[in-house]
Amino acid sequence: MKAICFYFQIHQPFRLKNYRFFDIGNDHYYYDDFANDEIITRIAQRSYLPANEMLLDMIRQYGDKFKVAFSISGTALEQLEIYVPEFIDSMKDLAATGCVEFLSETYAHSLASLEDSEEFITQVKVHDKKIYQLFGQHPKVFRNTELIYSDDISALVASMGFKGAITDGAKHILGWKSPNYIYASALAPKLKLMLKNSKLSDDISFRFSNYEWESYPLTADKYIDWIAQLPDEEQIINLFMNYETFGELQPRESGIFDFMRALPRFAAQRGIEFWTPSEVLAKMKPVGQLAVPYPISWADEARDTSAWLGNTLQNEAVKKLYSIAERVHLVQDRRIKQDWYYLQASDHFFYMSTKHSSDGSVHSHYSPYESPYAAFTNYMNVLSDFMIRVREQFPESIENEELNALLLTIRNQENEIEQLNREVEMMRRNIVKDTTGDFPVEPEKDVPTPKKERAEKKPAAKKATTKKTATKKTATKK
Repeated sequence: MKAICFYFQIHQPFRLKNYRFFDIGNDHYYYDDFANDEIITRIAQRSYLPANEMLLDMIRQYGDKFKVAFSISGTALEQLEIYVPEFIDSMKDLAATGCVEFLSETYAHSLASLEDSEEFITQVKVHDKKIYQLFGQHPKVFRNTELIYSDDISALVASMGFKGAITDGAKHILGWKSPNYIYASALAPKLKLMLKNSKLSDDISFRFSNYEWESYPLTADKYIDWIAQLPDEEQIINLFMNYETFGELQPRESGIFDFMRALPRFAAQRGIEFWTPSEVLAKMKPVGQLAVPYPISWADEARDTSAWLGNTLQNEAVKKLYSIAERVHLVQDRRIKQDWYYLQASDHFFYMSTKHSSDGSVHSHYSPYESPYAAFTNYMNVLSDFMIRVREQFPESIENEELNALLLTIRNQENEIEQLNREVEMMRRNIVKDTTGDFPVEPEKDVPTPKKERAEKKPAAKKATTKKTATKKTATKK
């Protein structure tokens, strides 16, 4: 038995406006609202909305025989709520079918897993809370920003209680091994790993409409045949891709929607099923452990983190950003918290890439800047103003040791409040149970009769006695 696991990524950053050096200290709003509105509305109309409609039709046609999974960043959800609220409604319709699973990730689609473990854990919790509020699901499987993964990250993910994690089947990690199995983390053996089949995923994402591709045109029956011909023991094929594949990267005219609609029919003919990530992890056992000492991702040919941390510009920007993390954690200002998330989006550092190989075209395709240097300059101007705002509340004169002490105090207070709330809730439940009779209630003790009642009862008793005496006397006379 073979199964296909589809997972789609949806992410959009809050793009920065042209922020000049002279704006530092004077302008605290950093975003290009026009660009953000235009881009996400266009992509939603061409891709997200028709793709959702397609998936809903397929689920209605095939029932629980067709299933998919989504990972949607918090920043994308915010923009969709603002500019394309109908998308949220259509996604709720998909969630209601029971055939769609939502995965966990960092709220800001950030690099926090590489730089700040505390921030990483916080963002994952905030993201999952947002998913539950909108779609009523508690994510059980973790998927990091751009599938970034390492042994150290796996330990953090396992500590948060996730059953499994999704990452890339990078060749330099797998070697001779196949991505079509379940593996276990070398550092956290209870955490199961699902690996992207890059070749079959990219056949749809990037090569589908390429006239020069030797396998063009790609049809649904041909594609399912490729999967069916894999060795019998290779039972799970993970197809991970951006949701923009449908209608944006591969335009509707290419036939991508028709291709997708036909897949379940041909898969059923070959005995191939569709599973969600949670189903995969529940049904399959790891064939071995996978050691990933250095971070990998699904970006570029290198499949590492050089797309975001590959040059001096990127490293300088990232280090500068996370240097103020401890201060931001203490800030209560909502606007600062919001900007902190938006500025962590990995896209800002992706735009700074200076790669000149074939990979570079990917970076320039998505970047709104003329050059990586322009992206760096604009971002650092924004970051400089943001740092001023943070330091106004927690100046540099406060040492990190003092900040750590403050953070520890705040955490202890939060834990104490949480414990007290639990105790109050427990007492409230006990009171409710007492009133409903779930607990044995002490029998009522005899209460002495009030004096007034005794006084009222005594005359009645005397009257009865007098009557009896009178009757007795009458009988004697007779």
